[in-house]
Amino acid sequence: MNRWLVNRFVQSPNWNARKRPIRMVVLHYTGMQTAEEALERMCDPAAEVSAHYMIDEEGIVTSLVSEENRAWHAGRSYWRGESDVNSASIGIELVNPGHEWGYRPFPEAQMDALLPLLADILERHDIPRANVVGHSDIAPARKQDPGELFDWGRLGDLGLALEIPAARMNLFYDNPGKFYLALERFGYDITDGRAAVTAFQRRWRPGLIDGEIDGEIGGILFELLLERDIGRAR
Repeated sequence: MNRWLVNRFVQSPNWNARKRPIRMVVLHYTGMQTAEEALERMCDPAAEVSAHYMIDEEGIVTSLVSEENRAWHAGRSYWRGESDVNSASIGIELVNPGHEWGYRPFPEAQMDALLPLLADILERHDIPRANVVGHSDIAPARKQDPGELFDWGRLGDLGLALEIPAARMNLFYDNPGKFYLALERFGYDITDGRAAVTAFQRRWRPGLIDGEIDGEIGGILFELLLERDIGRAR
């Protein structure tokens, strides 16, 4: 960890030993009314919730759990064959009231703090851009965060996540099952198919989130898989 990127250290008791090497970053929103409330919860042993970092809306970065340890941020989740996401990931909580308490855009100060922290983590742990994900990507049936207002495009432009591809063509799969299999191949848990589609839309086409398979998201998924297959989507 680059200590210059962290403003304060508050030790959460909610962690245990890792069982996997670090190969993912999961971005969350706190979904609580204030930063103080979120911090208190992540430091409450009874809550059994934590993250490695929390970034408030003023850009203050708080370290809660050492990266070498397993923070409890992902819950029941899955990504690209990994079901112990907590062991394999670093979790970053962005202070935002979330969909329940008045979801709003992420301020510039918050993003300005996130970007160098994320870049530092990716470089130190050699994490592929494809493994920078949102909570909704790894738990589509349970979670919506960081949500459709999060600027994934900016991360992609800076090489800190996969770029959002343009759908160069509409691609209508012969039946929903083929789309779901392609979605699973990309990395999503498709146990709840509609939830997986909704999560995919929230991440890759936030302008229309309806849980319905259509040609545009078919084209986007095709482009993502193509980039991966030719080795450009690390």
